[in-house]
Amino acid sequence: MTPTGVADELSADLARQRSLRYLNLFRLVMAAIFLFFGKTMGLGEEAPGLFLAFAAFYLFAVLALGFPDAVARLGFNRVVTLQMVVDIAALSLLMAVSGGTRGGLPMLLMVLLAGGGLVGHGRWVLFYAAVATLAVLTENTVRLFNRGEATEFFVVGMVCIGFFGVALMARLLAIRALANEALAQSRGEDLASQQAINERIIEDMHDGAIVLDANLRIRQANPQARALLGVPLPIGETMTERFPAVAIELARPPGSEPRVCQPEGGKPVRCRIVRTEGDGGYTVIYLQDINEIQAQAQQIKLAALGRLTASIAHEIRNPLTAVTHAAELLGEEKRAEAQAKLIRIINNNALRIEQLVRDVLSLGRRDNALQEALPLQAFVGELLEEFTLHGEAEKAQVVADVPAALTLAFDRAHLHQILWNLLVNARRYASPAPGAIRVWAESAEGRTALHVVDDGPGIPEENRGRLFEPFFTTHAKGTGLGLYIARELADANRATLSLRDSASGAHFCLTGKNQP
Repeated sequence: MTPTGVADELSADLARQRSLRYLNLFRLVMAAIFLFFGKTMGLGEEAPGLFLAFAAFYLFAVLALGFPDAVARLGFNRVVTLQMVVDIAALSLLMAVSGGTRGGLPMLLMVLLAGGGLVGHGRWVLFYAAVATLAVLTENTVRLFNRGEATEFFVVGMVCIGFFGVALMARLLAIRALANEALAQSRGEDLASQQAINERIIEDMHDGAIVLDANLRIRQANPQARALLGVPLPIGETMTERFPAVAIELARPPGSEPRVCQPEGGKPVRCRIVRTEGDGGYTVIYLQDINEIQAQAQQIKLAALGRLTASIAHEIRNPLTAVTHAAELLGEEKRAEAQAKLIRIINNNALRIEQLVRDVLSLGRRDNALQEALPLQAFVGELLEEFTLHGEAEKAQVVADVPAALTLAFDRAHLHQILWNLLVNARRYASPAPGAIRVWAESAEGRTALHVVDDGPGIPEENRGRLFEPFFTTHAKGTGLGLYIARELADANRATLSLRDSASGAHFCLTGKNQP
């Protein structure tokens, strides 16, 4: 048997023992009433002496079987069976000298059978009801033949049926009560275990964590929270009175972005508030050390800069090699046609290096984002006029559909560079047909989405995962930094640039807030 099964069985035994103690107390009171007040209640009129003897026997048996030693010596189930047999025998004898079933004693016998059903085990409950039925029928049969009294056997039969019904119902209720008790105990153990695990997780968290109740009183706080705030966090104290700086964050509406606060005597921390739903819910405050966050960000930047520097060195080496080799050949070459070709090679590679340097410089300016609510219709219109300067066919190739009321919170220069890169890529792969490139926008829940779609062959599935990686390109003259820089500039403006699924062509979507 599993430990859980053993625990459930022990719990059920304890519940039955408690029920048996209450039933024994009822038996003791009932036997004492029969012995001392039975005559005044009109019981035992047919044989007062025998009634007192039976009542005294019943009281003695209840006392003898009610001691804990009896359970220890005989066992719980045996004691219950003996007590029920004594109850049935005593009440049947008392009925015999008190007018039979008309004396009301069968009702007390039903109560005892109900108690036996609550504390009994398995089919023994049916045995108790059968013994009670046999005893009552025997008493009525003896009364009929010895005293010649007319007995209503229909009433007696209904009483006997009631014995079985009461015993079974009591047993079913006992089984259900024990099952509910075992379930409640199991749930309680699971809850206690889960609470212990949660407390341990909170204690070992790297960030500070404070748990508040509905009245904003401290229920739990881990050591990291105490270290960040610089003071102890006594359980039960109100957070708003002790830490006004953190209390300001608690007053902000749910869903607000975390902000930096500086508790008096503590470190600058980033506060994030999480509230549970419903009345009486809890509030969890997560505290992060700003200095540590900045140090981690600096390490990430340095690592990324190292990878970028290595990639730039590799990308510049190829055109420089071509320029050096072309220059050497130019000094040796005497023909004008060959010299012009070599000069063109030198110029193309020099322009490639210049574009690479320009892209890297724009990447360095990503942190200088000055957001403003840009009217998208006017902004996109001006950009498309600049983008399509080479004739009507080029203008017809790009179709824009941007509602006049839409705005996008973005740095103007950053948005210009992102859209320019997307349009250059779209024109590179789109067909020359009118409307081959579509630019359209939509807004929902305070955010604006700007879409750029072309009718080209689309992006192969194997290239989608590397599309925004630096220096990844499938074009011979591309630097591989266009989409990478576009996504970095989008991140700097708290926006997202993603590739959407499309039936044909490439579909890019830039999503950001409509107000700074």
